[in-house]
Amino acid sequence: MNLKVKTKLVKEISESQNADIEKIKAGNDIIIECKNLNLWYDDNHALKDINMIVKKNKVTAIIGPSGCGKSTLIRSFNRMNDVIEGCKTEGTVEFRGRNIYGNRISAMKIRKYIGMIFQKPNPFPMSIYDNILYGPKIHRMRDKKKLETILKNSLEMAVLWDEVKDRLKDSALGLSGGQQQRLCIARTLAIEPEVILMDEPTSSLDPIATAKIEELINDLKEKYTVIIVTHNMQQAARISDYTAFMYLGELIEFGETEQIFENPQERLTENYITGRFG
Repeated sequence: MNLKVKTKLVKEISESQNADIEKIKAGNDIIIECKNLNLWYDDNHALKDINMIVKKNKVTAIIGPSGCGKSTLIRSFNRMNDVIEGCKTEGTVEFRGRNIYGNRISAMKIRKYIGMIFQKPNPFPMSIYDNILYGPKIHRMRDKKKLETILKNSLEMAVLWDEVKDRLKDSALGLSGGQQQRLCIARTLAIEPEVILMDEPTSSLDPIATAKIEELINDLKEKYTVIIVTHNMQQAARISDYTAFMYLGELIEFGETEQIFENPQERLTENYITGRFG
């Protein structure tokens, strides 16, 4: 593809992307919005002019082939990329209308409101009890009665209470993989976020554990906003309300999940979801 044709294609995708976003924005509650977001790892331009919205109390899936920038994008939503040496960000990511990359914005405070679940379960090497209450204690909550309420509520929301209520003092490392991932979700819920980011949360789990996490995600959106990165297109189709397709650092198409999978507007999107590449 010569430079002139490629430039025209990128411009057409950008115009289509912006039109889709404006259509979705109309009359709806937006909790996160990216505007011309660019990110570099040293000389590697990993995210290129991303414009995207996330709606409150919905599940948004981010799909695309390996190395396309999915995880980099989701980590931009709570500034997890800040800890990577050589990382540079331009553009804005607005949370409730305020740029999280602005001056005097604390990354730690942002992460209280926008929590993160990683690809592999990462329980701390401590008891189940101490794992769940680690966040509230870091944020200086000392009321024992409130801590006990948070503990039970978080584990119940993560559908884990009945399985662990009699062994809260046992090491979290003794749980199964699926239980550990739900523990990590409960630990995130304990700090009362508004948005939960999930970076391929079921990729290391068996089908039964995966089904439990997917059911949990569906329940969580009643109270929280969920953004999930997934390689599993069937999973994206099952659990998400909106889907973003990324390729080589660019957001190629974004829209309602049903439209993306049944009537994609971009040829590249259609080729990916029909398995022609990926």
